[in-house]
Amino acid sequence: MARAARVLALARAAEGAAGPGRARLVLLPPGSGARPGPRAARGEPAEGAGWAAAEGAGRREPGRPAEGPSGAGWGEAVAAAAAALQAGGLVAVPTDTVYGVACLAQDSAAVRSIYSLKGRNGAKPLAICLGDVERLYRYCRVNVPDELLRDLLPGPVTLVLERSEELNKDLNPFTSLVGVRIPDHPFMRDLARACPGPLALTSANISSQGSTLTVLEFQDLWPQLSLVIDGGPIGDIQSPECRLGSTVVDLSVSGKFSIIRPGCALTSTVEILKKKYGLVPESS
Repeated sequence: MARAARVLALARAAEGAAGPGRARLVLLPPGSGARPGPRAARGEPAEGAGWAAAEGAGRREPGRPAEGPSGAGWGEAVAAAAAALQAGGLVAVPTDTVYGVACLAQDSAAVRSIYSLKGRNGAKPLAICLGDVERLYRYCRVNVPDELLRDLLPGPVTLVLERSEELNKDLNPFTSLVGVRIPDHPFMRDLARACPGPLALTSANISSQGSTLTVLEFQDLWPQLSLVIDGGPIGDIQSPECRLGSTVVDLSVSGKFSIIRPGCALTSTVEILKKKYGLVPESS
């Protein structure tokens, strides 16, 4: 009954969406949310300016009619999202923290579209999203043990590292650093694996507004998106703690760490960095 009610609400929202091009809505199969991962295991609550918001318009045929929500198999949803991204579009996606908007990080026009979509300050960076830790080494210069990376990723943490020459120079051209996310969400990991390069990922909201836990909460963005992937509610929509977003930590200085945003996994992240790896806060 809950799924049927959601489909009805989405259909009504799609009919009412304004704009010359309207996003297609795709519902993920039931039970396809984030796996119980590091956040759940640590008892952390169920993303958000600068790296803290590492999170426009999708390119579609003008005048395309609205499409109501459609049920889709897992593979079909991944393929549809990957195709929309590779066509230069913006896709709304569920993550292990909040809903996000993704584009191909190596597509400069799509990156500009994300800033336009959110009304985002051009001096605020976007994070990249990958499917596996192994791919991180291509786009970042890593100065921490591989085991540390795997203790935190996949999970609700953004790691800020030195960027490599492989990354699009139009992505965050004002900094030598880049935030990296590997969400503990099976759809996001499969989507990242299906794309030829990293995704740029930001939260699905207008800059300075609150993060979103359901697709209806960012309905005003739908007209500028190519595709909306509905994975259902993320966490308790009544709980402010579920809107905190990922914990953002700078690991670019050897032997030290700096918390840029506390986020939803602060305590467990700091405990791992201090107790297991002996890192010290950068201000120390």
